[in-house]
Amino acid sequence: MISLNVNQKNYQVDVSPDMPLLWVIRDTLGLTGTKYGCGVAQCGACVVHLNGEAVRSCITKVSRAEGKKILTIEGLSENNNHPLQKAWQEIDVPQCGYCHSGQLMSAAVLLRENPNPTDQDIDDAMAGNICRCGTYLRIRKAIHLAAEMQQKG
Repeated sequence: MISLNVNQKNYQVDVSPDMPLLWVIRDTLGLTGTKYGCGVAQCGACVVHLNGEAVRSCITKVSRAEGKKILTIEGLSENNNHPLQKAWQEIDVPQCGYCHSGQLMSAAVLLRENPNPTDQDIDDAMAGNICRCGTYLRIRKAIHLAAEMQQKG
């Protein structure tokens, strides 16, 4: 059994220690907001936080997550009221929406570490997240808006 803390809830899972965290989150725990994109850590659709660090859950072994705090898109806020979620809605960022849970999770780490990012800061931090629909300019605009919202409280 492996002990996990996901979105502030404790779980005991009976899985192989080598199983990717993504599959434990999606298939064992039923939290399907984190998406499978490429399986080789290139697209960013599977980003979750592991002790506050943005990680690619498709290549992170569940054993690495044991005893650490895991945050998925479902745990980003209780009522979808995180500044990023509000900004995403206001700017109407998603087109197909598939990549956006990973986009939001990466952006959340960026804003925690840099509450007033420049365009270049955003581009650098988000470079590992692919959006096949090409909504990059809306993503950048929404991150700026979320930073403003965060600063205003």
